Amino acid sequence: MRAYLKRLPDFDDLEAEERALDHAQGYKSVLQALSFLVSWPALDRASGLVIRRAAELDGDHFEILTPAADALAGKHPLAATLVLRSMIDFALAQSRSSRYRHAARHLMECASLASSIRDFERFETHEAYAIRLRGEHGRKSSFWSLIA
Repeated sequence: MRAYLKRLPDFDDLEAEERALDHAQGYKSVLQALSFLVSWPALDRASGLVIRRAAELDGDHFEILTPAADALAGKHPLAATLVLRSMIDFALAQSRSSRYRHAARHLMECASLASSIRDFERFETHEAYAIRLRGEHGRKSSFWSLIA
């Protein structure tokens, strides 16, 4: 896309880029859209995508979600938190014990990011999320033993 945009006349390239980013935000696959927006980078748009479509994030795709969370953490802590939560939820819901170490690290990252989030909007605060996790997955002692 960058090569295509370079060939366009001035100002046409800006309009074409905006159309492409708009298209990416509405793309059917939220993971492909997120991957594109993070790599472009269009982190404001990636954050908006995550917040609007958080329920669609498939936490099984850590190869896309981990770099996305890392990229979003600095200026978009709520979006980063939602991405991390999707991976935590997947690991625990699917009892993927091989991922518990990563999920525990993600939960601690969420705790750290929580202090930077002024408004959790329609999402649970970190405290409420952690309490719900403990209630739903309290018997997964191999996970909880990893939480400092």
